Amino acid sequence: MEPTASGQITVDAAPETVYRLISDPVSLAGIAEETVNCKLLDGAASATVGTRFRGTNRRGIRRWSTVSTVTDAAPGRQFAFNVASLGIPVARWDYSITPSESGCVVTESTWDRRPRWFLGLAYLATGVSDRATVNKENIARTLQRLKEKAEA
Repeated sequence: MEPTASGQITVDAAPETVYRLISDPVSLAGIAEETVNCKLLDGAASATVGTRFRGTNRRGIRRWSTVSTVTDAAPGRQFAFNVASLGIPVARWDYSITPSESGCVVTESTWDRRPRWFLGLAYLATGVSDRATVNKENIARTLQRLKEKAEA
């Protein structure tokens, strides 16, 4: 199934450096467009497959939180997680890293997993009616911040 939004950027940094930034939910919150804070749950010290984390999100005056579960954690190659709100599937996010001559290419993708009946509630919480378009814009900003942080 094709992602509902995706973006790609070349980063002049080692894949392992990029992976460290995206596989740490606290660090990822520092570069993500809507996520302003993340906290590992269940006493986890790092994000590995099965680790859960709470994300606090903001868009304008609206705020909401989600709980994510790490599904893929391959150092230097991929980090992915499923997002839920109130126990309802919301999205899947995936960061794939491909080595390149100058460092790596990072692809960020998301799949909207919300059931149709949940869309109205999601709009009330986030104020976003066209999530695919907003996510595409957010991905571009997030990837640019990732590039800047990894290359610094």
